[in-house]
Amino acid sequence: MSKTTFIEAKGLTKVYRKGDQTITPLENLSLKVNETDFIALMGPSGSGKSTLLNLIAGVDSLTSGTLRVGQTNIEKLTRDQLTKWRAKNVGYIFQLYHLLPVLSAFENVELPLLLTSMSKKTRKERVEEVLGQVGLLDRQNHRPKELSGGQEQRVAIARAIVANPPLIVADEPTGDLDRESANEILNLLESLCKEHKKTILMVTHDPKAAERANCLLELEKGRLLTSR
Repeated sequence: MSKTTFIEAKGLTKVYRKGDQTITPLENLSLKVNETDFIALMGPSGSGKSTLLNLIAGVDSLTSGTLRVGQTNIEKLTRDQLTKWRAKNVGYIFQLYHLLPVLSAFENVELPLLLTSMSKKTRKERVEEVLGQVGLLDRQNHRPKELSGGQEQRVAIARAIVANPPLIVADEPTGDLDRESANEILNLLESLCKEHKKTILMVTHDPKAAERANCLLELEKGRLLTSR
């Protein structure tokens, strides 16, 4: 059975002005990503990987071209509309976790739900559900400094999925971890894709991490080179 196209970019271009310089991290890029794909984005530093990730995630705005995610044409949204769309549709996983050090694991994961109309009881049930999903229910009252790097990243993943977004974007999610912890995180991402039907885009420099994806996209100087 053929999959449905979930992300479609045509002529995607991003241009920055830096003083007198014009910087073009992405130029006339087109691609399609299917629902429940696990995509690895690779390429040298400055190739446009993180820019592409941020455009698809609605963190940044494109200069020209079209970009559809699900049923939404991203380039047509205002800043406020984009913020609301992102909160419902995108979970973002960072290399350095971005957890608030003064909050417990539970409180860090709960943060995205505080912006919703969900009741306190329902929030508690949902947070405990995803902490159980990442194997950290027994650490829910621990603060980040009391957790290992791998555990912090699992908390960050729980936070990214707690609002049940269809799209997960991950920027070097294993870049700060040892191999054992990295494999745990990659196992989680695979599970999110296969069992929970998430579409995942992961920027990585690690070939072993890229092997876990079902598709590899390589970028260089803002252009898509190869894919498998």
